[in-house]
Amino acid sequence: MQLHHKRVTKPYSQADLKKVINELAPTLSDRIHLSQSIREQHGRGEDSYGCIAPDAVIYPFSNEEVAQIVQLCNRYKIPVIPFGTGTSVEGHLLAVHGGISLDLSEMDQIIEINAADMDCRVQAGVTREELNKALRYDGLFFPVDPGANASIGGMAATQASGTNAVRYGTMREAVIGLTIVTPEGEIVKTGTRARKSSAGYDLTQLYVGSEGTLGVITEIQLRLHPVPEIIKSAVCSFETVDGAVNTVINAMQMALPLARIELLNALQMEACIAYSKLEGFTAQPTLFIEFHGTESAVNEQIEQLQDICQAFSGKEFQWAETTEQRNALWKARHNAYPAAHLLKPNSKVLTTDVCVPISALAVSIADSERLAEEAGLSCPVVGHVGDGNYHVLIVFDPENSEQSKAAKQLSEKIVHRALQLSGTCTGEHGIGFGKKEYLLSEHGDAVEMMRCIKKSLDPNNIMNPGKVFDL
Repeated sequence: MQLHHKRVTKPYSQADLKKVINELAPTLSDRIHLSQSIREQHGRGEDSYGCIAPDAVIYPFSNEEVAQIVQLCNRYKIPVIPFGTGTSVEGHLLAVHGGISLDLSEMDQIIEINAADMDCRVQAGVTREELNKALRYDGLFFPVDPGANASIGGMAATQASGTNAVRYGTMREAVIGLTIVTPEGEIVKTGTRARKSSAGYDLTQLYVGSEGTLGVITEIQLRLHPVPEIIKSAVCSFETVDGAVNTVINAMQMALPLARIELLNALQMEACIAYSKLEGFTAQPTLFIEFHGTESAVNEQIEQLQDICQAFSGKEFQWAETTEQRNALWKARHNAYPAAHLLKPNSKVLTTDVCVPISALAVSIADSERLAEEAGLSCPVVGHVGDGNYHVLIVFDPENSEQSKAAKQLSEKIVHRALQLSGTCTGEHGIGFGKKEYLLSEHGDAVEMMRCIKKSLDPNNIMNPGKVFDL
């Protein structure tokens, strides 16, 4: 759904912007970019909201440089949009009020790894794949896996999640401390390396999921985990989505400590088989499962889950026996989004991101599939269903106004149905530009409290304005 945006009147003049650029030029001249191509690269994410380019893109190297840039922008009321790898999907990067994109990709140092305490500190531009490459020598890994090779700073800002969340949690559980540059250009540290604390307000968790609206995250202290002794991956197909979902519900209610349990409906499985050239799989509702632990614990988990699968007409497990096979399997799962594009040439995909209580999961997915069928749209379903989070990938023709309208209406219906089931409009993508109206439906009067926090910490409204809610 390509949206046609109308940029809000900028809260600053071109003369003010020029003053900021000129003041930064002596130290940052080769890292200030004004070309249209680079600005447009930074004015869009991996979503359907189009592009609104910032007026400039700057690449800082340090906390101090970020503070210098933000302090100047605050003085002239020029918006700042933090940028990681550009993989967000809810219009987080649209420069709706103009401003400067602060690209943190050059801040890519792993500052420390504390193997004995299983934690580390990284700069915001470090990507999750780079971090895990560095950690492998210490027998540790960082488990939050949203699929894209996102930056750790961006993952913290959007409260990212992923396939491992059912066992290891989301970024909210992974982040134990931050370095923040406030809208006034102060460098502030939150949290410690301690595993718990009762000292004052939890500022770390205030900034995790703040989507760049309260300050710039420049460093992150992360909780790590030991690499499991045994990792086994399997696939199990079912005759119906209902059978697969009820398997998940029963596994969670029995507290099986599964590392990953992912659902693909028949249409999504068909797309992934074609896109990733999977052999030996059928286009049926399918669970992708991964077990972590000691050999005895993993074998016990497998036995219990096989019994549950059989009770709901699940077929025999197909195993990924080697590391290469396992990686190929999960790569196919992560490529669900581009695979959905292949269902219809020149199509667009509008993604939903609802999350519901686990007991409501079967009803929610069934309702979503029914609504998609009524709308006459192809809608693969894929999800981190172990924690009740799933995505309907609404495939539509952007040149067909009726289909574009139907896609948006379907997305709205799916979200509102999830809210009726005591769920949320976003399990991991965030609010950004695209889900502001749903936040009001979900939280009501509490949104005004969020606005008060924003106004208190960012009185000039320079930090990624126009996202999460409007002031």
